[in-house]
Amino acid sequence: AQQGRVREKAYGKQKIYFADQEQLPAASDAELRGLDGQIAALSTKVQALQQSCRQMEAELKDLNSSLTSPEMAREIEELRKDCASYTEKLERIKSATNHVTPEEKEKVCREQKLYCKEWRRRKRMATELLEAVLEGYPKSKKQFFEEVGIETDEDHNVTLPAAV
Repeated sequence: AQQGRVREKAYGKQKIYFADQEQLPAASDAELRGLDGQIAALSTKVQALQQSCRQMEAELKDLNSSLTSPEMAREIEELRKDCASYTEKLERIKSATNHVTPEEKEKVCREQKLYCKEWRRRKRMATELLEAVLEGYPKSKKQFFEEVGIETDEDHNVTLPAAV
């Protein structure tokens, strides 16, 4: 600073030193335009390189997350074993002799409909009967059910199958 090559500025208790730009040669307008052109060209090059770098990083990430050849071979072998076991299971099912015939299935479906219809009819009759008794009963429906020991479908979370 005493020789004049750097300048000193005091800000309160702090001192800042910086190069004295008056000693540097002044650049002409042509040189400044040339430097601006170089800056623009280098900025474009930097952006292109950054884009290329991002693409390469994405490709590296994809490659790192994909399976290697030995891992792929193990995966293929496991899938072949699974396929073989499923094929064997399918053959056992196909060769089984205890298939349900369409007639048996229809019979079971008819019986289910009949039983559900009967269930609904009996439930409706019981509900009507209980409502008739409750008309003259001084306590609540819940208390009556407790005293008599009636358990409803709702108490056991049972619902009638939907009518088909």
